[in-house]
Amino acid sequence: MINRKSKYEIKLLKAAGEIVALAHQAAKEAIKEGLSTWELDKIVEDVIRKNKAIPTFKGYGGFPASICASVNEQVVHGIPSKDVILKKGDIISVDIGATYHNFVGDSAWTYPVGEITEDVQNLLKYTEESLYAGISQMVPNNHLEDVSAAIEDVAKAHKLGIVREYGGHGVGTEMHEEPFLFNYRTGNQGPLLKSGIVIAIEPMLNLGCDEVYQLNDGWTVVTADKKPSAHFEHTVAVTDDGPLILTKRD
Repeated sequence: MINRKSKYEIKLLKAAGEIVALAHQAAKEAIKEGLSTWELDKIVEDVIRKNKAIPTFKGYGGFPASICASVNEQVVHGIPSKDVILKKGDIISVDIGATYHNFVGDSAWTYPVGEITEDVQNLLKYTEESLYAGISQMVPNNHLEDVSAAIEDVAKAHKLGIVREYGGHGVGTEMHEEPFLFNYRTGNQGPLLKSGIVIAIEPMLNLGCDEVYQLNDGWTVVTADKKPSAHFEHTVAVTDDGPLILTKRD
């Protein structure tokens, strides 16, 4: 069942999202050559806790850290480690969740480490573009498939692989609520979008093929061809005034 959120609940979701946005700003400023993903995790956790929130990911299903830090060919769910040191030319997807007054903010962004190649720049550019294309469809009386289709259209226009095993999801007092959002057309129009529906839209696009697999750590997902992957995510509410991004950063 899809739980539509009241204006008050959306206000609390936005407060959680603003903490996530602050954490992303701190991450963006910290990311540089020589930084470990373990250090980045501590920086983000500190921001979340200083703002009287709880790192949503820490302990979720046994996940050991406050962020997912996925480098290069890692798609999602990368575990921060002292042994993973960022180097020039890397990209890193940083996925952050914060729970504030029992409501969850969830957002991911992929950052370059110094100068990156043109093809990887384009991967980041068009994955972010696909996110905003999906967001633009979050209006009353559209269907969920309209969001999926908009994401797929950008990916296909730029010949990028689409990760098909993972996608977006509803957000509220739980990090993962209904509905599940595919990042490609399924042929099923899905539920009608109504004011108060809140979804984390998160395209994951690859420079190569669609296929991915999970590593033996039980978490980290990587591309089958080891080519880079990008991940961008915002939590968005459907409102009568149009899409409202709850995890927006300046």
